[in-house]
Amino acid sequence: MLTIDRSRRVQTVITTFDVTPGTAQDLIDELTDAYAAFISHQPGFVAAAIHVNDAATRVANYSQWDRREDFLAMLRSDEMRARNRRINALCRSFEPVMYDVVAAFG
Repeated sequence: MLTIDRSRRVQTVITTFDVTPGTAQDLIDELTDAYAAFISHQPGFVAAAIHVNDAATRVANYSQWDRREDFLAMLRSDEMRARNRRINALCRSFEPVMYDVVAAFG
């Protein structure tokens, strides 16, 4: 379950994608399939959410992992490398960045 809580010891990864309105849904479909078929079954995966802005020019992917090493191992897998080539073709750029939760409200 996706829970944002400072006391929870997880690795947070926020990936932002710069897209065109014409490719936003294709990217969302590709990410949804990646999570359903592969990513969510990887060791250390906790939860994720996919977001799109109202202009369909930015997609954000929020994911949580038990450890940084789990996320990196998933990225280095042959399966994810092939998927990232398809994802890269759907957007101008994308950047995964690791974060620590320092505060949560609500």
